[in-house]
Formats: sequence, C-alpha cells, structure tokens
Amino acid sequence: MEMKKKINLELRNRSPEEVTELVLDNCLCVNGEIEGLNDTFKELEFLSMANVELSSLARLPSLNKLRKLELSDNIISGGLEVLAEKCPNLTYLNLSGNKIKDLSTVEALQNLKNLKSLDLFNCEITNLEDYRESIFELLQQITYLDGFDQEDNEAPDSEEEDDEDGDEDDEEEEENEAGPPEGYEEEEEEEEEEDEDDDEDEDEAGSELGEGEEEVGLSYLMKEEIQDEEDDDDYVEEGEEEEEEEEGGLRGEKRKRDAEDDGEEEDD
Repeated sequence: MEMKKKINLELRNRSPEEVTELVLDNCLCVNGEIEGLNDTFKELEFLSMANVELSSLARLPSLNKLRKLELSDNIISGGLEVLAEKCPNLTYLNLSGNKIKDLSTVEALQNLKNLKSLDLFNCEITNLEDYRESIFELLQQITYLDGFDQEDNEAPDSEEEDDEDGDEDDEEEEENEAGPPEGYEEEEEEEEEEDEDDDEDEDEAGSELGEGEEEVGLSYLMKEEIQDEEDDDDYVEEGEEEEEEEEGGLRGEKRKRDAEDDGEEEDD
C-alpha cells in the first residue's frame, strides 16, 4: 500500500488535526520520499515510518509537537539536519537499520536540544572504534544510545514508563484508602481526648447538680412529713377538745336531771 493511502486509512474518519499518533509501517514510499503527510497534522506526537523504503527526509512537514519518531529499517544515509528544523521538540529518534556510516552525519542532531534517546543499532556507524564514547561526546544532550546510558543501564521503554505511572497512581489511591496521614490522626485523637474531658466535666457538673437537687428534694420531703405530723397532731387535739365538750355537756345534762328529780321528791 502506498503511504498516501495508508495515511487516509489511518485517519479513520478523523481530521488530521485530531490525530496524535500515526503508524505508517511497511507501506511504500514513491521515490523514497514522504507523501500525503502535511502540516495539518499539527497535533501529532508520535510518528512511525519503519520499513517504508524511505531515503530522504526532505518532504517531512513541520511537526512541532512531535516527540517520538520511528524511522528504522529504511535507507536513510544523510540529511538529518531537516529534523531540527521540522521537529525541534523530538525526545526519541530511532534510525536503526539505516545507511548511516560516519559521525559527521550524526553531528546534525546536535540542534535537537530535547533529544534524550537515539538508536543507531545495525547502522554501519556502530562499527567505528569508540563508537559509543564518540556519540555521547558529540551529542551531550542524549541520555540513552541504542537503549543504554553511559553506565550501560537499560532505558525504560514506553510501556514500563506507563506502568510506573500507573503504579504511582495506585500507590496514591492506596494511601487515600488507608486514611489520613499520621499527623492528622494525632490531631483527631487530641480532639477526641478534649471532647472526652469536656464530657467528663459536664458529667461531674451534672452529678453535683443532681446531688444538690437530691438534697433539696429530701429537705422538701422531710418538711412535708413534719407538716403532715403537725397537722395530724392538730387534728387529734381538736378531736379531744370536741370529746371533752361532749362529755361536759352530758355531765351538765345529768346534773340538771338530778336536780329536777330532787325537786320532785321535795314536793312529794
């Protein structure tokens, strides 16, 4: 499939402005040049053109947001200065399996100030003596060459980086699920202790008030009982006075009857 048709297929009913990744691997370039790719792909961040028989980058459009460019297994031998002009923000460039032979060709990449990873594996330049040391000295902005840094530490691939980001997100979620930080818990405990002290003070105040109320209540009851007893005594005294009055009346009536009886006897 030609590159132009491949691009139309990859659009999938999207406009070029909506595309951030474009994979054109294994399609055919006409005359070894890029076709169908233009400045309208201004949001493009990842572009892969592996094994497309590409020999020239002259028709590469301006892609200011492009970060990763895959150009492996082509027949590029020079003209790399175009990359700094058209893709100034590249961080990853794969030129493995191309026809790059000497350091002067790679020197053009010095103007890619953001370049961190360069792959020249299976290029003739890798056969040069002190190849790695020379590249790192020539391109001091890069961290990784052919997948390794100067101390032979392997570069993380994109998937691993995504996994690390995912792990960090998971750790944050676990921390959130585990609860607030230790300092926060200590503050909560202090607040709880203060609340408990306040509750205890209120309970003590309530108990003192309760005791006072009980004392008042007892005094009131005792006074009522005393009053009741006094009322009972008054009632008894009144009852006794009435009985005495009744008895006095009866005695008076008896005396009266006795006097009348004596008078009748004298008449006789």
